[in-house]
Amino acid sequence: MSDLTTLLEVGGPVAALGGGAAYARAKHPAAYWSTVGLPVSTVRLLSFYGSVMEACGLTVAPSRLRVLAVKATTQREVRPVPPRRGIIRPTTTGLRIRLRLAPGQEPADFAASAERLRHAWGVHAVYVTTVKPGVVDLRLVGYDVLRRVRMPRKAAHGPLKVPVALREDATPFVRDYRTIPHQLTLGATLSGKSMYLRHLIAGLAPQSVALVGIDCKRGVELAPFAPRLSALATDPEQAAELLPVLVNEMEDRYELIKARQGITPGTPDEEITSDIWGLPDHERPVPIVLFVDEVAELFLIATKKDEERRDEMVTQLIRLAQLGRAAGIYLEVCGQRFGAELGKGATMLRAQLTGRVCHRVNDEASAKMALGDIAPEAVQAACSIAPERPGLAVAGDTSGGWSRIRTPYLSLGDAAETCRESAHLVPDLPALKPFRPDVPVHPVETAAPGFLPRPVTD
Repeated sequence: MSDLTTLLEVGGPVAALGGGAAYARAKHPAAYWSTVGLPVSTVRLLSFYGSVMEACGLTVAPSRLRVLAVKATTQREVRPVPPRRGIIRPTTTGLRIRLRLAPGQEPADFAASAERLRHAWGVHAVYVTTVKPGVVDLRLVGYDVLRRVRMPRKAAHGPLKVPVALREDATPFVRDYRTIPHQLTLGATLSGKSMYLRHLIAGLAPQSVALVGIDCKRGVELAPFAPRLSALATDPEQAAELLPVLVNEMEDRYELIKARQGITPGTPDEEITSDIWGLPDHERPVPIVLFVDEVAELFLIATKKDEERRDEMVTQLIRLAQLGRAAGIYLEVCGQRFGAELGKGATMLRAQLTGRVCHRVNDEASAKMALGDIAPEAVQAACSIAPERPGLAVAGDTSGGWSRIRTPYLSLGDAAETCRESAHLVPDLPALKPFRPDVPVHPVETAAPGFLPRPVTD
């Protein structure tokens, strides 16, 4: 009886501790990793590093000098040599280890063994990054960082740079318009596409940039950001008037560049290789970011008369995509579906959009439209996004690289408030003044009775 009592006295706290750890792992994974997961994974890594590398085929035969030294000093067996390991650097989301590759090894060997390494060391995922020839960085992620997104405090900020989402390897996904000038973002209803767009606008609002919107859903997506917008078109008719103005603005900027560089006025625009960033600060025009929401609405026609207007708008969009970067005009094209079935010029426009972000889509063909021509292996990843994880997307570019990302939650009221606070930063562009949206002096935000906003992410 006394033994049973002692067992109960000892087992009670142990069970409570185990239950608390399980609860923390499920509800507070970051805290669980810092207190339990990090020490356990570190011990596993240090204790079984050599045997794990050998089991994964990441060791090489020792050099002859090493063999002779071991045989001369000891009688033990000469074992294969694992890569030289650097200092283990813990992070808030995992571990980082720098390895020096042995002769004959390549980073692809470690990438192929990433799944084995994560199971051996008890972490959520392992990612391999090449630092320089012969050196790779292993980033061990302790838990699913995309389950509850928390952006890193030290994210890259700068002109035309917006940290808009979190990658699955716990690094920020930064939308850099100087590096990737134009982007296509696809996603079905309630997939998180609007949340992604909301982050972009809120991130660009405090910067010296002109924001222009085309929202053919009568402005329901972009109208809340009207105080910060330099122009807004809410239907195809207004878009048909706005796009020629942007093309003329682009041509005027090319004339400014040619005049500054001494290029003759008759030089075709396509032969100019410089851009506005080579101009002095006092002469450089402000960059323009054009947001096109539901781009398919610009392609759809109901009558023969609409076909001519559609062709003109598509031609102007293609011109902006082909020539706009040098003039400081960048495109952010969004929609639910985008492909050749929209009509003439659709695939040509898509080919000019370097960046691709694909949220949850309703069919495989839509994912192929976004990612099939740049990263075919990413199509299946986009098709496997569950409806229970809105905001999750697959991001890629024409280099062939891709990764899973997820945007954190940002309420519409907070994004609109950021735009109102930055309203004084709207640049003076006379050509766009006729398209400046009306802004109420005292906007009143009310919600319909019985309806509550649905969060896009946790």
